[in-house]
Amino acid sequence: MNRADLVGKVQTVLGIIDPQDLGITLTHEHCLLDMAVWFMEPAEASQRALAHQPITLENIGWVRYHPMSHRENLRLLDEELAIKELQLYKLAGGHSLVDVTNIGLARDPMALRRIARATGLNIIMGSGYYAGPAHPPEVEGKTEEEIAEEIVHDIMVGVADTGVRAGIIGELGCSWPLMDSERKVLRAGARAQQLTGAALTIHPGRHESAYREVLDFLGNAGADLSRTIIDHFDRCLFDRDRRLKLVEDCAKTGCYIEYDLFGWEGYYPFALAPQAGFDLPNDRQRVDDISRLIDRGYLNQIVVGQDMCMKMRLCRYGGHGYAHILDNVLPRMRDHGISDEAIHTILVENPRRVLTFV
Repeated sequence: MNRADLVGKVQTVLGIIDPQDLGITLTHEHCLLDMAVWFMEPAEASQRALAHQPITLENIGWVRYHPMSHRENLRLLDEELAIKELQLYKLAGGHSLVDVTNIGLARDPMALRRIARATGLNIIMGSGYYAGPAHPPEVEGKTEEEIAEEIVHDIMVGVADTGVRAGIIGELGCSWPLMDSERKVLRAGARAQQLTGAALTIHPGRHESAYREVLDFLGNAGADLSRTIIDHFDRCLFDRDRRLKLVEDCAKTGCYIEYDLFGWEGYYPFALAPQAGFDLPNDRQRVDDISRLIDRGYLNQIVVGQDMCMKMRLCRYGGHGYAHILDNVLPRMRDHGISDEAIHTILVENPRRVLTFV
């Protein structure tokens, strides 16, 4: 495949489609993954017993406050369950999603292809490497050029010998402060973007300074920030004024602002971000942030998702599921005064624009 074949198109796991066929699109989800890298074994014997139990009604409350200390909560490995959960999103009116599971999170291209066929959803697969703690040992020995070539191969040829091609670069994972291997991956991602015309999607480190740090780094590496999604703005700061100041500062670079933790409210594991001292906003606060960003002229840079990466957030386990934004958040957005035209821009037009190859 040549780059010219992709220009003006969107690439899904089932092939190239016209951008007009994307429809409602969530830009940050996971269908299958294994987040073993973030598992935190409890120190106490009784807590360890809870950490390895199946999720039930009796222990789901504990799991919600110790999400990284329940091993099975961090694993979405059931393909049939994924199909059932994603069908709820399709029935709610969803058409497409970006699966940002990449190397380090147990990316499964063939399974994504089967899920797309079973659900009728357009699934855009990610490429590249997750955060440094999840990097396989061989990354240390790879050059920036080799990693860039690997990403380009994922997009132009397919992952390994599967023939399943990626449609976006990322989520490229970052720590705070950036690890040397992550800097190498970011530079490789910027180079692969230049070679393919694909968008970038970036998982910043868990610190308020990490967002501008990664944007400045990518800009210096030659990335097109106007085709770069910065993830997880709804876990950067709990203080609303500081959070919006940071979001606006980043938005001025032209990047896409992603609120992608809808449905996960309140508690955020302190062990994941001890320097930041933040908690998660609730969905009402997320909607208020988006409303204020619209008022300040950033409507065309907002994208949304739910980052479904834990069992506790699936409907099967008492969670909100992939249809949460469509079923529960959109009515609140309208109640808040956000117009249907603006909602269409966020859910349809902005994803279409950023996912279209240039």
